[in-house]
Amino acid sequence: MRSKEPDDCGFATALQAIGGKWKTSLLWTLHLREHRFAELRRLLPGISEKVLAQQLRQMEADGLVHRHDYDEVPPRVEYSITPLGLSLNDAVTAMSAWGKQHESRKASQEAPV
Repeated sequence: MRSKEPDDCGFATALQAIGGKWKTSLLWTLHLREHRFAELRRLLPGISEKVLAQQLRQMEADGLVHRHDYDEVPPRVEYSITPLGLSLNDAVTAMSAWGKQHESRKASQEAPV
């Protein structure tokens, strides 16, 4: 359940939006282009249908992902990233760069001399 308490620094809110194993992968995948549900499932091996649906619903509720339901037979639904999701993807990219630098620094400290 999402907390109703205000987040003074905003960091906890950002982490909550991308928390979970799959949300950052979904953001990146949707950053490249819109996808149908089955495409996302194929592009993210290991994710279950239940978890994918759950993560997409949460991200849609947070305004990060847009779900477009076409009124067609057979049914077609496509997911795309929103401008808010794109802005979060920029922040995640910066965090990724920091993580890579940190791992490199740790590896060089642990390397035998």
